[in-house]
Amino acid sequence: MKIFGINGSPRKKSNTRFLLEKALDACEKEGAEIEIFDAMQVLDDQDVPFCVHCSSPCNTSCYTGKKLEKVFDKFSSGDGIILASPVYFGTVSAQLKAIWDMSRAVRTEHALVGKVGAAISVGASTYGGQETTLRALHDMLLVQGMTIVGNGVKGGDVGHQGVAGKQKVFEDARAIEDARNIGKRVMNTIST
Repeated sequence: MKIFGINGSPRKKSNTRFLLEKALDACEKEGAEIEIFDAMQVLDDQDVPFCVHCSSPCNTSCYTGKKLEKVFDKFSSGDGIILASPVYFGTVSAQLKAIWDMSRAVRTEHALVGKVGAAISVGASTYGGQETTLRALHDMLLVQGMTIVGNGVKGGDVGHQGVAGKQKVFEDARAIEDARNIGKRVMNTIST
């Protein structure tokens, strides 16, 4: 099994990436191959780092031969994706949204339909917009036709909608445990 994660934070060493690493470590312990993509690096060779809807259907000209093409190819060949974003004005980071907006051709190909997806969000405070950000991440996964995992397993709590951490997340024991549990949930869902 191959599970990929996208760190939507513009910082590579961020609270968001820390939780994403915990989730993917749990996947790896369950036997998956894992890989993390940092949004800023994925977009750094784009001439225009966001979708301008230049063609319909999408002809992929904006990312053909770029890092983003390789990322989309990997997503299409994998089994699951964990999206992780900091809270920016109650929703996902612009960098993560830009990547997902440019996935229109992936959607047209139905390349992610039925694959497993999960969400992680980190805010500045306990009630810092994590749930609205998780909801936006779920919407992004649903538009691709993915199967979303969240809560619902006894002994494997992940929060109602996904992992919701707060700044200084390395001190947030609950978020760390939830991240590990969401990784396990992704693996269990793929296995069944």
